[in-house]
Amino acid sequence: MYRRNFLAAAAAGAAVPLSAQAPKKSIVALSWIRFRNSPDQQMQRTREFVTQSFLPAYKRAGSGPIGVFSNAIGPDSPSMLVVSSYPDLASIDALEQKLMADREFRKAAEAYNSMPGLGYQRAERSLLRGFDSMPNIEVPPTEGRTANRIFELRTYESNNAFTLRRKMKMFDDGEIGIFRRLNMLPVFFGETIVGTNMPNLTYMLAFDSLAAREKAWQAFGQDPEWQKMRVLPGLSDSEVVSNISNWIVSPLPGSDIR
Repeated sequence: MYRRNFLAAAAAGAAVPLSAQAPKKSIVALSWIRFRNSPDQQMQRTREFVTQSFLPAYKRAGSGPIGVFSNAIGPDSPSMLVVSSYPDLASIDALEQKLMADREFRKAAEAYNSMPGLGYQRAERSLLRGFDSMPNIEVPPTEGRTANRIFELRTYESNNAFTLRRKMKMFDDGEIGIFRRLNMLPVFFGETIVGTNMPNLTYMLAFDSLAAREKAWQAFGQDPEWQKMRVLPGLSDSEVVSNISNWIVSPLPGSDIR
């Protein structure tokens, strides 16, 4: 794929009404854009392009919601994360075509790519399928807020597809409900269908602050419902999770998820 088209395709998505009787599981795209601290000013120039040109064009195409974040804590810094969803794989190409037909966006993209040096170092994308109990992205409400939240992205690898299914059912049957009760706001949960280190699942939670995150995880670890669940046969961490990776990210201007 051409470098100039990556940002268009990476976050491709289109909002499609879902049946109230049978919600369709969305495909969630996680697109990481990796930078280097160099004279090219990769992070700054890409951030300006994304927030000033890409996001407006994405929304003109009638798509959303979309989240754009900078990596605050985690590996591969500096980097940027784009989170988007769409109803099916064909929508990726459909949105890219809309963006490439947007003259204002194409002009901005050509200017971005004509700058000296590289706009970013490397990019990668994974595709996830939503969970039964959370088939779509949920944008946390922002009414009355004066500051952005922080978001935690967590990936759980499992030994095989069967143990991964047990962990997914564990979330569907109880853990997501505990998160909600403790005000650990779920944004999405998805099983990776295209990506690295499979089989795995990835989810995102929102918190008011780093202090609120620490307090919430402490409460979760002590929660009686969680304590009962974690010792059920076949559901202990060692039986269903082989590795955990996590990142703390902060929303950029224009992000719907903030």
